[in-house]
Formats: sequence, C-alpha cells, structure tokens
Amino acid sequence: MQATISLSSPAALAGAVRSDASPLAGGLRPAGIRFCGLRREALGLRQLRSPAAGRIPPSPARAFSKKISASASGNGSTAKGFDYDLVIIGAGVGGHGAALHAVEKGLKTAIIEGDIIGGTCVNRGCVPSKALLAVSGRMRELHDEHHLKSLGLKVSSPGYDRQAVADHANNLASKIRNNLTNSLKALGVDILTGVGTVVGTQKVRYGNVGLPDKEITARDIIIATGSVPFVPNGIEIDGKTVFTSDHALKLEWVPEWIVIVGSGYIGLEFSDVYTALGSEVTFVEALDQLMPGFDPEIGKLAQRILINPRKIDYHTGVFAKKITPAKDGKPVLIELIDAKTKELKDTLEVDAALIATGRAPNTKGLGLENIDVITQRGFVPVDERMQVMDVNGNLVPHLYCIGDANGKLMLAHAASAQGISVVEQLCGSNNVLNHLSIPAACFTHPEISMVGLTEPQAREKAEREGFDISVAKTSFKANTKALAENEGEGLAKLIYRPDTGEILGVHILGLHAADLIHEASNAIALGTRVQDIKLAVHAHPTLSEVLDELFKSAKVNAGAPNSVNEPVAV
Repeated sequence: MQATISLSSPAALAGAVRSDASPLAGGLRPAGIRFCGLRREALGLRQLRSPAAGRIPPSPARAFSKKISASASGNGSTAKGFDYDLVIIGAGVGGHGAALHAVEKGLKTAIIEGDIIGGTCVNRGCVPSKALLAVSGRMRELHDEHHLKSLGLKVSSPGYDRQAVADHANNLASKIRNNLTNSLKALGVDILTGVGTVVGTQKVRYGNVGLPDKEITARDIIIATGSVPFVPNGIEIDGKTVFTSDHALKLEWVPEWIVIVGSGYIGLEFSDVYTALGSEVTFVEALDQLMPGFDPEIGKLAQRILINPRKIDYHTGVFAKKITPAKDGKPVLIELIDAKTKELKDTLEVDAALIATGRAPNTKGLGLENIDVITQRGFVPVDERMQVMDVNGNLVPHLYCIGDANGKLMLAHAASAQGISVVEQLCGSNNVLNHLSIPAACFTHPEISMVGLTEPQAREKAEREGFDISVAKTSFKANTKALAENEGEGLAKLIYRPDTGEILGVHILGLHAADLIHEASNAIALGTRVQDIKLAVHAHPTLSEVLDELFKSAKVNAGAPNSVNEPVAV
C-alpha cells in the first residue's frame, strides 16, 4: 500500500488512480479491476463435505509442482547458486508481510528499501491518519452537547493543541516503523539500503546516489514499491497551501477554509479531521455525486450523516482545471470547469487546497525494460498469482509484483495478503488470493466498511450470468449496544443470491463498522453461505449482532443447499 489513508471498496479500487481519484483534472477514470477466484487449497483446508452439501466449490487447481525445503526457524539457508532465496524491493506493509512469511517458511530473505521502513501506510498514510482521526472522533464527542447530555455528562470548553495532535500522529508512525524494523531484524531478514533495480532474470542492483551499486542474485524477486499521491495536471503543489495527504498528515496548520479535491476515502477522512478541528470544507468532485466509490445507498446515507450536518459544501460535476498556491498575500485560487462542457464554472479563493485524487504506482526506475516488461498506466502487469507478465503476455520467471504497484487492489492489507500468497506459491502451495473477500474501510465518524460487490455491480453480474440477487438490511437503531452508546445512526446491507445463499457483498455504515466487516469478509473468503452463517452465535449485547440480524433477515430459497455440520456433544 501503499495506499494513503484508507481504503475503498475492492470493486472500485483500480486503474490509474484509486477510487478516491475522481477524474478531477485530467479526465482519468478508474479502470476495471481484475478479480481472482478463491481456491480451497489456498486456505489449507481439507474438503469437509462435497460441494453439493453447501460450500461454494473452488475452481480446479492448476498443476503446481515447485517445492523448496524450509527450515524451522531463522533466515534459512540459501538455494544453491544464489545470494538469497527471495529478494523484496520495497519495505512497506506488503514487502514486510512477505518477508516475515518467507522467513517463517525457511527462505533466506533480503528486503531493499530506498526510503524508510513501513512505506506509505506507516509513514504517510494509514497509521498517522488514524491518529488524527482518533483526535477528530474525541473532539466530536466533546462538542456534541446533545449526545453528552443524553448520557448525563457535562463538558465545558473542549479544545486542542495542534502541535500535540501532530506529534501524536508522528510518534505513532515512528513507533510502528520501529516495530516493523525490529521484527525484520529479529528474524534475520537482511535490510539492504538503496534503490532497487531489476537488471535481469533473478538479478537485482541496489544503491544510493554517490555510492557504488551492488548486485545480488535471488531465486525469486518480489516488487513491492507501492504508490505516490496522484496530482492532476494544472495543479501546483507547494506543500504549504496546496498539498497532498503526505503533507496534510503533518498538520502544520489548520486552515479556516480548505478545498478538498476528490470526495473519495482520502478526502472524506480528511474532511472529518478538518471539520472537527474547526475548518470549513468545500469538496470539488468531478462526478455528479459525492463519494462515487461507495455503494449508492450507503453513499446517500453517508452524505446525510457525514456531510450535510457539518461545515461542508461541495461542487459536483466539475474539474479543478488550475490551482495556484497562495503567495504575496493572495489566497489559493481554484478554477473550476464543467466536467462535460469544459466551460469555466467558478473561481474559488480559499486558504488551502488538499489534493485527494488518489494514488499512482511508484514503478519508475525499476529496470523493467531489462526484462521486456511494459507498465500499463504505470502499473506492473501481473496474473492472478501476482507473477509479472512481459510485453507479449508471457510470464516472467521468478518475478512477482504485489500491492499498489500492480493496481489490483490498492490497500495495505491487500498488499500484505498478496505477498503472503506469493510466498506460499514459492513454497509449493497452490495459493490464489480472492480479492473480492478483502475488506476495506473509511475511518470517519461513524465509520464505513465494505467487502465484495456494490448493489449495481451485483445486479450487472446477475444480469450477465443469469441469476437473481436479493438485498437484506438492518439498522443500528435495533441494536442494544449501539443504543446504549446512543449511536443508533447506521445501516448494514447484504447483497446475496437467494438461490444458493452466496454472499456477493456487505456494506456497513455505523459505529465500529471497520471492525464489524470481517465476519462478512471471512465468510466470502471461506465460501460460507447465508444459510450457514445465520446459525452462528453472537455475544449479547454486542455490535456484532448487527451482522447477526442482517444474516438472519436474508431469505434463501427452500431448495438451497445447506452445509451445516452435524452437532457434536461436548
């Protein structure tokens, strides 16, 4: 990941930029994403029952015979003729996860990093943003007099120390970065400092400017170089008054009025932070609606809860054609043009502008031309096993690419999962990652989470493949724990096949939605059907009962197969 602040719907995260990236200045549109089928073999599970008994059958596994020996612990012995079994270019969350799993499997492993351990997520994305969002959440609670009064609480004059807030975010990033570095060192992973370049089959060169390069060999290589903020043409970044999320996370100041270009996950989270700290926010969105990456029903509810009651206005259907930083006492100037006609619509004069138009792959200088690989809009082409493909569509032996650099799903945990999947393959397992089972979340207050398809995507798939879908919903207002917290605003939505019980997508907006989504994502990953999971037991009273009620409310056809095990007396 790569990715910046958080995440987006798997079905909406792909292309030249993330789903955050509305085509704000260059007409870019996210491309379709390539999804992979889940194999039971990838889960390391025995076939407990026949497909007819109710599990969604896996695709037939293709022949896979590559095996290697693995020692029980430590950075294992090297394959004959190579410096390492595995070299990973990039020490972000994806590279780190792959390295740890490789050592666990007994592979002698090195990781090359030209910046700092942790990549975007730890240093300029997921981690520091959560620190800022923790502050914004507390501020909202302290300023919500009606909410506090309903709980019998009284608070007077809440405020904040901007520098202390910024230090909290920076200290958290530093702590997590040190944890990752120490974990690599403790397991004996060789950390090689410098910029890595693929110079040939199973060969990597790395080094820093002004110092001689070094060349090493490895039986297998993983590219995990992540991404950088995408800035459309016509926008001038000065890092002070016009900036990306990289700069915003430093919280060097809190502007009175800030324009956020892009209303996806990055923009929405920063609107939560800035409005909690007292800023007025204006969204600039190229599409005709805000939050285009969400399921439409969830997006409408999010607008009612997260946008309308706050000091936020917005312009939709417009590009930010030109943005000029503040200088010589003049404000930031933003020229807005109609997204369709390209006619000038308005000019805004504001204190600051945050460019939240998504992420672009960080793949320049990798030396891919040395092995006949051509990137697609900067992304490294890979197959469903993350193996790199050359210009002719042939697989490049022993070379893989994970995370933001391949563009399949630009999320930190997706990068880590892809890296672990690759290592499993190198060790002989027939592991193929199901990207539709990977959850995503937006850490606003309240939170939003999702996994699988949106309702329009599911209906399109159903029409194309000839089946029906059904939708079930439940409200947080019916949940005891949510009502005890006086946080009844929220909705959970299930999209499924009534004929088989297959779960196609789950979307949640409400208290701790980011934590609740994993029951649904694991169900999709394991092929669990609605008729199975509705029999699961949930502790009472807990927020997990929102999902319990959601699955119980689904109506599956009487003839649908069931895969419930026989009860066991204990």
